[in-house]
Amino acid sequence: MHAEGSQVSRAASFAVTAPADASEPVPYTVASPRLGRFAQRLEQAGTAEHSLLEAEFWAGVERDGTPLIEPLDDDPDHRAVTFLWRGHRATRQVLLLANGLTDPDDLAGSLLAPLPGTEIWYLTHRLRADHRGSYRLVADISPGPLPSAEGPRRARLRGLALHAMPDPHNRTLLPDSAGSAGSSLYELPLSPAQPWREPRPDIPRGAVQCHRSPGATLGDQHTTWVYGPPSGTAGGPLDVLVLPDGERWFGALGLAHTLDALLAEGRIPPLLVLAPDAAGPSGWWQERDTHDAYADFLADDLMSWAAARWPVTAEPRRTVVAGQHLGGTAALHACLRRPERFGGALAQSPAPPGAGRGEPRWPSQWFAPAHRCQARIHLDVARQDVQEAGAESGPALHELLRRCGHTVTSQEFNGGLDYACWRGGLADGLISLFGS
Repeated sequence: MHAEGSQVSRAASFAVTAPADASEPVPYTVASPRLGRFAQRLEQAGTAEHSLLEAEFWAGVERDGTPLIEPLDDDPDHRAVTFLWRGHRATRQVLLLANGLTDPDDLAGSLLAPLPGTEIWYLTHRLRADHRGSYRLVADISPGPLPSAEGPRRARLRGLALHAMPDPHNRTLLPDSAGSAGSSLYELPLSPAQPWREPRPDIPRGAVQCHRSPGATLGDQHTTWVYGPPSGTAGGPLDVLVLPDGERWFGALGLAHTLDALLAEGRIPPLLVLAPDAAGPSGWWQERDTHDAYADFLADDLMSWAAARWPVTAEPRRTVVAGQHLGGTAALHACLRRPERFGGALAQSPAPPGAGRGEPRWPSQWFAPAHRCQARIHLDVARQDVQEAGAESGPALHELLRRCGHTVTSQEFNGGLDYACWRGGLADGLISLFGS
């Protein structure tokens, strides 16, 4: 299969159907005002002028960047967000892979549409004005006819998605793990501020090191990234944050800059961050599905290893474990299973065990009386998780934890399962748990 650039697309008419907020009775079909005006100009122009008009359009795209974000006259709370691709004669279809927008079980629903007679491929979504997300694109330039049967069509799109790359017209990247090209970032005008994510040259910097740490509970060793606060800032035992997936957080996302800024502003106390990598992609899933073993690894192996090397606190209330999605589930469970070690949990988009099997329920034994340890827990969840019927990752989980005697704070964001959102929510959660 030949692929050009990044992500998926769907051929359609000029008004494109988009999966907007399901809780709001607003039409999902929305057209880009800018593309609408451009299409009208093409209709009124002679054939000789078409190439000049299209060159002018793409010059504007190069100047303004993508996606196109436009106000809607009849809906001030939302924006028309148009993803674009510049095709050519060999372009067969273009796919958008956008966190929170693309349904992995219906990739055809995220195909861009060609604007007839032009090189323009587009897909417009109607999104709330506080939405933030990341995405990639890919164009199919394979020769021959496209498959007509449903099975081969889906297989072709799944294969195409593997070649997705950042949007060449978007200058803002969200880095991914080492060796990856990352994704393109877009932020609508009312998306929550993330004031601590960029480097600040005029503040003290903490130190980040990589170590090999034991993992006897899981039968192997791990690479653990360790962040220590700037020298001279700690006056006693250090608070501790345990944050899995260290390579991503410290290698790609630059979490050290956020920690430096939070410390410089006095939003959090000096702390040591222990960020173990997983033992590879398969190990990542296995560790988080084996919740008891992973909780014991963090509490026994990792914390004992750190206590022998750094002046860390022994107080559970000053020790927090964090994670995202399945990692958030594992963080929550570690806090509930080992309350003598972890007094707080920061769970971002936690997924109920069994969600992938159609059984999204939290195990009752996690919340049994023996585990009522009065932990401090901060939940960071997406709005669609809160609104989805039967979901237990938002208000239901908050209430369940509260009834068990825990102190629970929570916040919502408008986006998908996305580090574009999580990196800001992580800072907010640290302030909530460590700043009080």
